[in-house]
Amino acid sequence: MANFIIEDIKNAWKKKDNGLVKIIIINIVVFVSISFIQVILTLSGLSSFFTLFVNKLMLPASLGTFILQPWSIISYFFLHMNFMHILWNMLFLYWFGKIISDNIGNNALISLYILGGIIGGLFYMATYNIVPYYGERVSDSLMLGASAGVFSVVVGSATLMPNYTFYLLLIGPVRIKYIALFYVLLSFFDVAGSNAGGEIAHLGGAFIGYIFIRQLQNGVNIGEGVINIINLFNNKKKRKESKRYEEKDEKKSSFETSQDEVDKILDKISESGYSSLTEKEKERLFNASKKQ
Repeated sequence: MANFIIEDIKNAWKKKDNGLVKIIIINIVVFVSISFIQVILTLSGLSSFFTLFVNKLMLPASLGTFILQPWSIISYFFLHMNFMHILWNMLFLYWFGKIISDNIGNNALISLYILGGIIGGLFYMATYNIVPYYGERVSDSLMLGASAGVFSVVVGSATLMPNYTFYLLLIGPVRIKYIALFYVLLSFFDVAGSNAGGEIAHLGGAFIGYIFIRQLQNGVNIGEGVINIINLFNNKKKRKESKRYEEKDEKKSSFETSQDEVDKILDKISESGYSSLTEKEKERLFNASKKQ
């Protein structure tokens, strides 16, 4: 069964213009992996080590701590520790992400998610270090979850197609501009609550989602740099694969040539005897016999 699941994931990953599914797959794989590691380390009496490990993946509010783990500005928005947390984030990402990918393309969806995560994270750190109210929380505050990137996609889709309608259970048809506005206001009203860092990041993601679509409508793609960086890594991978195939072709060519040489060596033996062979020819003949 595990093999079938892995094959399904591989097939989904290989499809072109499938950024939405790939983002969801990354989040799910990270969640399952982290959960598995947590169970193993907890049962082994190493729960403190697990906490230390996960903290390195979360985004700290403290600038001093962030300097020591700069990768956390990316890793935090692929990290979840709670099933309901990742479930709702991925559902919202899929529902609103489909609007983006179907109407303005795969690259726009990827850019919105990544920029939302990064800008949301920076907004969270800046707010905690500037606003006096959060001063006492800075040293202990850590953030995780895809919500900032998801909010960027939600607000981006509402900015792009404000009158697009979802049919909600028990409520009926609702335009997505009202859904987006509801969740943005909900985050704003809770910036002094227990999840203040997350709510601030939501607002940062929402802001960049709105700006991204407005700029795109004006002919400016602020997500181009994100796609260029991703393509850079993809091109490196393709070059490596191409080189690997070339090496295989060279080996194959070398093998075919060696067959010709073997025939010549055998002709030489029939004419002059085995003793007439050089050490190199004897070695080639020996290696060819092993392959057979």
